[in-house]
Amino acid sequence: MAKNDPYAALRIREFNVFLLMRFLLVFGWSMQFIVIEWQIYTITKDELYLGLIGLAEIIPAFTMALFAGHIVDQKEKRNLLAICIAAFSLISLGLFYLTREETVAKWSMNSILIGIYALVFFGGFLRSFFGPTIFSLVALIVPKKIYPNAATWSTSTWKTAAVLGALFAGFSISWIEVDNTLCLVFGLVMLSLFLVFFIKKKPILNKNIGEPVMQSLKVGVDFVFKNKAILGALTLDMIAVLFGGVVAILSVFAQDILHVGSKGFGVLNASISLGSIVTMFATTYLPINKNTGRKLLIAVFIFGICIIGFGLSSLFWVSVLLLFISGAADGISMVIRQTILQLKTPDEMRGRVSSVNSMFVGSSNELGAFESGLTAKIMGPVAAVVFGGTMTLITVFTIGVKNPVLRDLDLTKDVEAHEHED
Repeated sequence: MAKNDPYAALRIREFNVFLLMRFLLVFGWSMQFIVIEWQIYTITKDELYLGLIGLAEIIPAFTMALFAGHIVDQKEKRNLLAICIAAFSLISLGLFYLTREETVAKWSMNSILIGIYALVFFGGFLRSFFGPTIFSLVALIVPKKIYPNAATWSTSTWKTAAVLGALFAGFSISWIEVDNTLCLVFGLVMLSLFLVFFIKKKPILNKNIGEPVMQSLKVGVDFVFKNKAILGALTLDMIAVLFGGVVAILSVFAQDILHVGSKGFGVLNASISLGSIVTMFATTYLPINKNTGRKLLIAVFIFGICIIGFGLSSLFWVSVLLLFISGAADGISMVIRQTILQLKTPDEMRGRVSSVNSMFVGSSNELGAFESGLTAKIMGPVAAVVFGGTMTLITVFTIGVKNPVLRDLDLTKDVEAHEHED
């Protein structure tokens, strides 16, 4: 049976093309994020400017999210993804130009910063479309009975690309400088755009084409808020990412606390994603369908403990280990959340539900980056990280008590029901 086959989704050719395309895109995106952080902190030596990266991205990503979901549900997914990737390539090209020696010599520091933040803002706009489009496309490539397996491989590929991209970015900055690293990112994005066209166009399953925008958005939001399992999972991850994320200020720890330079900075970033990869691949063999809710709560609890430990650590290897474990716990929570969304969301609403997900979780990454930069500026980086981890633990206990539907959630019957479909 498909549920006993850890490679079920990989037996579909188009899904493999999709995974390769996503790997290249996320690898480049991850490199670009790390390079931007490094460049801005190198220029300003101010944690608040790191936080502003998140703020610049969350404003368009959050405000456009629901509208983007409506468009995704109304449009053909393959071509929409191609348009998004093509537009993203312009951001990489722009960042390459802004970091060239010739540009840095001619432009003032403020002009370069404004240019970088403007491109980050445009990236936030595009990101509101990326999530819903990719989420919807996966469901059109694989049959419903292997949604959990496909979700695991898709998320694992994303994290694998993120860890390698983060690790390579740190070394690349040392080897070929910031501007050439961004030129490489542009090349990777263009290659991912080429691969998209090896995926066939997909049917539009939404029967309400032309539905008024406000009515469409209301239907999507109402669905999420009435489904306690989805709402609980999204809320839990949102708060954990908002307060518990440390990625935005890792450059501070690398340069000023652990004193490990750009290579150590890359290792710290990569260790988080590496932990996620290990657990994600493990879940292809050990499905999380049984006692799903409890496993989610435990995973986020472990994540919070590790973040507190990282904030208090002054040893590089201890910090790397704690970030690795936090990434492992985060990997489990991401697989569980994606599985819940795939199994509980009707086909015609995937774009809108994924948009709500991006508002809860995706945007909280950027808002969390701003929160990290702001609290680090006010409290200092160590106190800011400990505070964030503590807030995560409080959230786990609160949702565990207040949301019994999520706490007692078991997806075994949902998976078995889809076995008889298609």
